Amino acid sequence: MRHNNREWNMRFVSIEKDTVPGIAVRDSGVLRGLYANQEGYPGSLDSLLCRGQGAIERAATVLMRSAVLDPSAFRVSVPFHRPSKIICVGLNYADHTKESPYDQPDYPTLFPRFTSSLIADGEAIVRPNCSVQLDFEGEMVAVIGKKGRHIPKDQALNHVAGYSLFNDGSVRDYQFKSPQWTVGKNFDATGAFGPEFVTADELPPGAKGLQLTTRLNGKVMQKANTSDMLFDVASLVSIISEAITLEVGDLIVTGTPAGIGYARDPKVFMKAGDVCEVEIEGIGVLRNPIVDEEC
Repeated sequence: MRHNNREWNMRFVSIEKDTVPGIAVRDSGVLRGLYANQEGYPGSLDSLLCRGQGAIERAATVLMRSAVLDPSAFRVSVPFHRPSKIICVGLNYADHTKESPYDQPDYPTLFPRFTSSLIADGEAIVRPNCSVQLDFEGEMVAVIGKKGRHIPKDQALNHVAGYSLFNDGSVRDYQFKSPQWTVGKNFDATGAFGPEFVTADELPPGAKGLQLTTRLNGKVMQKANTSDMLFDVASLVSIISEAITLEVGDLIVTGTPAGIGYARDPKVFMKAGDVCEVEIEGIGVLRNPIVDEEC
């Protein structure tokens, strides 16, 4: 799925080897990359995003000429390490609202995620000792690449640099302890993010029309299309920017479709030994095992 005339993709992965950060691009199933202690290292994804589209394209050119990396020699890290804001959207698929205890809102339901909750692809989502109601929510992330406030909808996609994947791991009993969902959405090591950052020009405008699938132990639990979102990416950027200045590197986690474990009969929650995968067509697969919190 390519929407440009380049002969190579701009699909980036942040990596780390022996505490040394690195960056790679995916090329026909392999990763080519450089570490911060190597000549030619173009910088982290965070820094490239701040320097603009030209810097991202130059980095991709350099990385495509780099050596193929041994997948056993590094670990994948979150694409962006310290976003200033993670803005999540609830009830953004009508079928999910119907399975929830809420009426469909006519304005986006927004809540924050904190960076302390983030984990990378392959890292363990931690079920806390205080609850057994750890649920999955497969979602798409829009990454802001251009700062703005009061952004018109017809210009909103110019502020989106690209997309990634998210599993908005939710501790349901804590989420519903109050009208505000923040606590249940921010337990440590419950927000899986990554592995790839795919630039916007690799996907359809607004990343519409992409199949989203969440699997638990190989079983499909959620299946929808990003075109089913009630507030699309352009609308979210525009509406959020009415109140909040969107800054480079901010994340908008765009909502989950029906199929969550809490709404099932009987309820299905993630437990130690499970593996949860979130896949979106054209963006990739985010895979995380589940473990119990250590005492």
